[in-house]
Amino acid sequence: MLIDQAKKTWKLAFPIILGEVAQMMLGIIDTAMVGAVNYKQLAAAALVMSVINIPYVFGIGITISVSQMVSMAHGRRDGKLVSHYLYNGFWLCAFSAVAISLVIELSRNILFHLDQDPEVAKLALPYLEIMGFSVIPMILFLALKQFTDGLEFTKTAMILSLGALPLNAFLNWLFIYGNWGFQRMELMGAGWATLITRIFIFIVLGLIVLNHKTFRRYIAVRSLVWKLRKQTFKDLLHIGIPSSFQISMEAGAFAVSGILIGTLGAVEQAAHQIALSCASLTFMVSMGLSQAGSIRTSNSFGRNDNSLIRIIGKSTLYMALIYGTLCAITFIVLRNQLPLIFNGNAEVVQMASYLLLFAALFQISDSTQAVSAGLLRGIKDVKVPTIFIAIAYWAVGIPVGCLLAFYFKMGAAGIWMGFITGLTFSAAFLTFRFKKMTQKM
Repeated sequence: MLIDQAKKTWKLAFPIILGEVAQMMLGIIDTAMVGAVNYKQLAAAALVMSVINIPYVFGIGITISVSQMVSMAHGRRDGKLVSHYLYNGFWLCAFSAVAISLVIELSRNILFHLDQDPEVAKLALPYLEIMGFSVIPMILFLALKQFTDGLEFTKTAMILSLGALPLNAFLNWLFIYGNWGFQRMELMGAGWATLITRIFIFIVLGLIVLNHKTFRRYIAVRSLVWKLRKQTFKDLLHIGIPSSFQISMEAGAFAVSGILIGTLGAVEQAAHQIALSCASLTFMVSMGLSQAGSIRTSNSFGRNDNSLIRIIGKSTLYMALIYGTLCAITFIVLRNQLPLIFNGNAEVVQMASYLLLFAALFQISDSTQAVSAGLLRGIKDVKVPTIFIAIAYWAVGIPVGCLLAFYFKMGAAGIWMGFITGLTFSAAFLTFRFKKMTQKM
C-alpha cells in the first residue's frame, strides 16, 4: 500500500519537480553566466537574491493557497467552486505581487547599509530594480501554475518552465556578453533576460488556461462564479499567510545568513552563493514532493478520507528520507567539481568545495521538513507549524550560526552549521506534528 501511494505521489510530483528545477535553473544559469564575467558580479547577484528572496518567497506562499483550495474543491467534485477559487486566487496574487514589487523598489537603497563591499553594492542596485519588477509576472505565473497543479494537471506548467530555460540562456548570451550587436550589459543583462522570460511564460500559461479544452469547464462558468468575495479572500489567506511565513522564514534565514557572510568578504559571499545554488537546486525536488503530498492530502481531506491521508503522508516522508540521503552522498562525492560550473577563481572554488560538505549534512533534514510542512498544509494545519519553523530558524539556526561564525571564528562554515541545527530541529518537530494530527483524525 505504501509503495502504491508513493508511486501515485511521485507521478504527480515529477512534473512539478521538473518545473521547480527549471525555475531554479533560470537562477543558476544567470549565476553561472554572470560568474564568468567576474566574481564581484557574482557576489552582487548573490546580494540581490539575499535581499529580494524574503518578500518574493512571501508572494510564493500566497500562491500556494490557490492549489490547496482548488484541490479541496476538486476533491468535492465542485467545478464552480474550483473556478471561483481560480478567479479570486489570481487577483489576490496580483495584488500581492504589485505590493511586493513596490516594497522591493522602495527599499533598494538598503544595499548600501548592509556592510557589503561598496563595489558589489553599486553593481547590485540596477540589477535589484529590474528583478524587483520581474516579481510581478513570476507570481502571476505561479498563481496559474498552482491552479493547474491543484487539478493535478502538472505537465502544463512543467513544459513551459523547461521551455523557458533555452530562452533565458539565449537572452543572457545576448545581453550579458553583448553578442549579435547588442550592448554588453553584464549583470544588468541577466536581469533583463529574466524579466522577459517571466513575462513570456506568464502570458503563454494564461492563454492556455483560458483556451485549452482541459480547463474549459472551469472557464465556461465564469459569468456565474467570477466574483471577488471577501470571505473567499479570507479562506485563501487562512492558508496563504501562514504558508508565506513558513517559507519566508526559511528563505529569510538564508538571506540574512548570506548578508552576514557578505561581511566576511566577496570571496566568502561568492562561495556561499555557489554552495547555496547547489543546495537550492536539490531542494526543488523536496518542494515538488511537498507540493504533491500536500495536493493529495488536501484532495483526500476534501473527501474526509483520513486513512488515505496517513498512508500518503507516511509514504511521502519515506521518499524524502531516501532522496535526502542520495543528495548528501552526491554533494560529498562531487564537492570539488560542482563549484567549477560557476566560477574559476581558485579561492572561491576552494571555499565553495568546503561549504558543500556542510550543505551535504543538512540534505536529509531539509527534505524531511519541507515534506512534513506540505503534508500539514494539506490537512489545513498551518498555525502551529509556522511557530515551529520560526523557532527552528530564528531562535535556533541564526543564533547558533552567528555564535559559531563570529565568536568561535568559524566564518562561513559556522553559518552553515547554524543551518544544519535549525533544519534538524524543524524536521523533527514537523514530522512529530503530522503523526500526532493524523492519529487524532
